Amino acid sequence: QVQLVESGGGSVQAGDSLRLSCAASGRAFNGYAMGWFRQAPGKEREFVAMIRWSGTSTYYSDSVKGRFAVSVDTAKNMVYLQMNGLKPEDTAVYYCAAGKYYSGLYYGSPGQYQDWGQGTQVTVSS
Repeated sequence: QVQLVESGGGSVQAGDSLRLSCAASGRAFNGYAMGWFRQAPGKEREFVAMIRWSGTSTYYSDSVKGRFAVSVDTAKNMVYLQMNGLKPEDTAVYYCAAGKYYSGLYYGSPGQYQDWGQGTQVTVSS
């Protein structure tokens, strides 16, 4: 079965960097969109970034644009989220997700993704 396993979370200071990893297995992900979402306590899950498995397109939420970068290594079946200039408001559980890509995909909606990882905690203190 499909497995998405996130790693790389931790506790850091404001301004620090972290790189999250998502190990994807269980299917061929060609034609899939790989998303990163986050959920803070008491808040809804929100979109962070998306990359097509081919690596040809990337999208970011306004709150992370210019600070975060998503990438994919298809040879290793890995998806990464490089997070720079972290802020306390970035504190959340971060999830990796996979969904079939199609033209017009609303990549910002969690409902568009069929498979999810268990999440990794990122805590940023001021």
